[in-house]
Amino acid sequence: MTDVVSNNRAQHRYELAVEGHVAMAHYELAGGVITFVGGKGIGSKLIQGALDQVRADGLKVIAQCPFVKGWIGKHPGYADLLQA
Repeated sequence: MTDVVSNNRAQHRYELAVEGHVAMAHYELAGGVITFVGGKGIGSKLIQGALDQVRADGLKVIAQCPFVKGWIGKHPGYADLLQA
């Protein structure tokens, strides 16, 4: 992974190459203001699916990743998976 983020103005998104894939942050630009708009919810789907499998396997979670920690915070039904 390189740490170079590029602005793909034609597609209205910032991009970061990660192991042959492209991570994206979509935006809209108007009047000198940039608005980052939601993606397709892929990160949320991934975390929910992973946590569902974690639960099925009887495991606990340490949410060191800020995204995972924030997602669990917004979905209290998964808080029981957190390691005390």
